[in-house]
Amino acid sequence: MPSLYDDHIPKGASPQHPERVPVAVLESNALASRAVASEIATLIRERAAKGRRAVLGLATGSTPVGVYDELVRLHREEGLSFANVVTFNLDEYWPMRREELQSYHRFMREHLFDHVDIAPDNWNLPDGERPLAAVEQFCQQYEKKIADLGGIDIQLLGIGRTGHIGFNEPGSSRDSRTRLIWLDHVTRMDASSDFFGEWNVPRRAVTMGVGTILGARRVLLLAFGEHKARIVRQAVEGPISQSVSASFLQEHPSAQYVLDPASAAELTRFKAPWLLGPIERYGLAWDERITRKATIWLARELKKPVLKLTNEDYNEHGLQELLANRVQEGAGGPGASHGGAYAINLEVFRSLHKTITGWPGGKPNQRAGEGPGDFPKRVIVFSPHPDDDVISMGGTFIRLCEQGHEVHVAYQTSGNIAVWDESALRHADFVSEFAKAFPQMGADVAERIEESVETFIRSKKPGAIDTPELQRIKGLIRRTEARAGARYSGVREENIHFLDLPFYETGRVKKKPIGEEDLAITMELLKRVKPQQVYAAGDLSDPHGTHRVCLDAVLRSIERLRADPKESSWASECVVWLYRGAWQEWEPEEIEMAVPLSPDEVVRKRMAIFKHESQKDRALFPGPTDVREFWQRAEDRNRATAKLYDMLGLAEYEAIEGFVRWKG
Repeated sequence: MPSLYDDHIPKGASPQHPERVPVAVLESNALASRAVASEIATLIRERAAKGRRAVLGLATGSTPVGVYDELVRLHREEGLSFANVVTFNLDEYWPMRREELQSYHRFMREHLFDHVDIAPDNWNLPDGERPLAAVEQFCQQYEKKIADLGGIDIQLLGIGRTGHIGFNEPGSSRDSRTRLIWLDHVTRMDASSDFFGEWNVPRRAVTMGVGTILGARRVLLLAFGEHKARIVRQAVEGPISQSVSASFLQEHPSAQYVLDPASAAELTRFKAPWLLGPIERYGLAWDERITRKATIWLARELKKPVLKLTNEDYNEHGLQELLANRVQEGAGGPGASHGGAYAINLEVFRSLHKTITGWPGGKPNQRAGEGPGDFPKRVIVFSPHPDDDVISMGGTFIRLCEQGHEVHVAYQTSGNIAVWDESALRHADFVSEFAKAFPQMGADVAERIEESVETFIRSKKPGAIDTPELQRIKGLIRRTEARAGARYSGVREENIHFLDLPFYETGRVKKKPIGEEDLAITMELLKRVKPQQVYAAGDLSDPHGTHRVCLDAVLRSIERLRADPKESSWASECVVWLYRGAWQEWEPEEIEMAVPLSPDEVVRKRMAIFKHESQKDRALFPGPTDVREFWQRAEDRNRATAKLYDMLGLAEYEAIEGFVRWKG
């Protein structure tokens, strides 16, 4: 079991250690969750052995789910008892009935309480059902109960994009206590998918205060994903400020951030470790990867092409060590007279230039070393939602089809929750009118379906689960749009696959964990096609989590097939390329294949995206605070990548789609 102290940085910022609070970075969010669960389990067992209670402060949201899953496993498989545990939850929306889908009472029961032997009398959660006049008294009683039990032993936290812990929004004071608070607009936007629209999100919540949280003996803050990286850096390396309530953890004697590599990416020791002294202290060496990262960082800092960087540029921006190593390597040898910068610049420029290709599947009749494998190839593009294929890699998708490869597209989920009720009703109305025009098609059935759907929508409460009929209509809308987009891109009808992975079909934003049935469906398609190339969504910033689960399904399936003697011959040779979606792009030092798009190809990609009419103009779940349409985000992202390549001194293109090769 990994220890949270394996990656410990001493508390107290300095030029060498800008982190003002201990930080542990583990290889994955799964390992991070297991490490936190292990520390909690150790406390519970130690207290039980002494006949004492363990008092836990618990958080909700997607981040701590892995911790709760591991605690449930420890209870079922290793006998961890919660009989001596008392819990206090951080927060709850107000007003909020306990049985509602979005209730944190319900969340805790579904993820932890109903699966372990904790007594219901030992659950303590803020009450979203209290009338307004009684809320203040409840908050005082909540604080008193925590104090009467001797305080919280371990407090589990997440972090919001405004830097809030609990619902302590910007402006919360260091000494604040449990109270009713107004929610920030960004927080409500982030919660909008759970409530099927921002307008349904409660405007207030009951939350523990910053002072309540800081009163815990141990505080563990988890953060996962690229979209948390900037606020993590601000909270860890920035000054203490009421505008970022998580920054108050810098004052805590036993607080620790527990991160995955994506959420830690903006910390100085990961983004620019050379600024902190010799990089060897972080287990790094000046290999090709770090050299490329540092040189691109320097070029971006100075807004200069790579080939124009000078020895002085390296020396004056913390890269003396890299320059000295290269000068020493070149002493007396070829290129030595040009100095270290010349050799470094040329190496990095060539590595960037090698990433650019107009033939993502390889060229026909290519010579050895010119590109990947045989031509044409069998290719599967896995699309988590029914539009990620064209949004994220539409130009490459069209290019692969045009260049003669056998391209398959696999839509992993139905995407049915991301369709407006009005759109579903319009389609139901069309079917009813169509049936009336052609009575032999069954007008009575169509009319009954339309009436049933209309009746439900009229009485539907915010966040309610759709009826099976409505879910089916919404799924069919997404399916027909996806088929239109794939056909427009050049995919043959028989190569369009709808997997409808079961993990997704809950009718809710919250999904089930990936299961054996999901893997079996994915492996069946892989075995049937035996692809030489696979494209999958590597976008971990997806705010709804579906991309993470879908990527897990693809990679686990390929790993199993590589271990299967009957399938290993092709599976071991299959190359997996990871693309990113509408939320984030790969950094230039990460990109291993850059596919340039012409102006005409950008327009064709846009038209493929337009086939998804239900996501046009105003998507139901557009992502946090971004009002741009998906096609606009995709074009802006692709153009920004092209401009960056241009700034670094490479050829100027209209747009570029970037990919990273999976190293599994």
